[in-house]
Amino acid sequence: MAGEKTADVGAAPACLCVLCGLPAAGKSTLARTVLRTAAESGWRATVVPYDDLIPDRAFQSRTVEDRVSLHDAPTEWKLHRQVVLQCIERFFMKPAVVAELPVKCQINGGVWEQCIQDLLRPEALDHSGPDQKPLVFLLDDNFYYQSMRYEVCQLARKCSLGFCQVYLHCELESCIIRNQNRPQPIPTEVILEMVKRLESPNPQKNPWEKNSILLNTTENLSKSGINRVMDLISSALNNPLNPVEDNIEQKEADRQKCATSVVHQADQACRRLISEAMKTARENQVSSEHMRSVATQLNESKTTFLQNFKKQILQQTSFTQEEDLDVEHVVKKAVAVFDHEKKEILHRIINDHK
Repeated sequence: MAGEKTADVGAAPACLCVLCGLPAAGKSTLARTVLRTAAESGWRATVVPYDDLIPDRAFQSRTVEDRVSLHDAPTEWKLHRQVVLQCIERFFMKPAVVAELPVKCQINGGVWEQCIQDLLRPEALDHSGPDQKPLVFLLDDNFYYQSMRYEVCQLARKCSLGFCQVYLHCELESCIIRNQNRPQPIPTEVILEMVKRLESPNPQKNPWEKNSILLNTTENLSKSGINRVMDLISSALNNPLNPVEDNIEQKEADRQKCATSVVHQADQACRRLISEAMKTARENQVSSEHMRSVATQLNESKTTFLQNFKKQILQQTSFTQEEDLDVEHVVKKAVAVFDHEKKEILHRIINDHK
């Protein structure tokens, strides 16, 4: 019965595990190994292969889009990726409706059906109530931008699923050699470009990435490495994300990140004003002693100004990202305050010198 299957999937522990890293770093190999190990552990698991789900034309457009720094725009490449996540979400909402895909679906429906059909076979379902077989989605893609992985985390929050990340770190030379030995290698320049853009998980900076591990895959995968991955997934299954609490945590992290960036821009502007002030002091033949006094007072004033400016920015709780602010206007308006202080300090010291 479809209803019984839906209940099984909805009640069983589930998680989304992101496999990220350079092309040919070993993600697909790791995914196959995890599938076998998961089966031995009594888990249901499947791999979501982005390369097979998304048509080739989207990969070509992605290369063009990245080169002109349009990865934040709603490009064709991003739309395809979003559809993959929509399919995963629909699975948890209506797991029995295997063939139902989003309207104007932009991914390979046959590949998607293959991804989930094993999860819904009667022998894969356990009707023992709370002890049903856990369900694991392994998302196999490069995920080189932090924003790509954050979208998966948001989905996990929305559906109260576990979330974890495995970053496969492989030496560039090894990736290039492995790629060249593939039946259909990607251009080496694509890998070199991705190295420049790769944003590896940073739990210290991004609290939502705390459930992440790094695997060195330059050599063959070790048994201990596989055990680490399985322990990570087990932890994610046992600790599903809470939509409310986790969202508050991320908003605070975003707020801090944005404030730091805006203050940094203000700092650069203040430094330029101080340089101008020092030049003006020299042109007025201010003594060395007074020049030191100018520098000290201006830097102390700048430090106090930036501290107060950051507090002011953090009080603006209506934003979470830089694009929510007119950064140029905010910085210009704030720095005008420091410019006024700078002029007063400079005027006072020049007059004292005379």
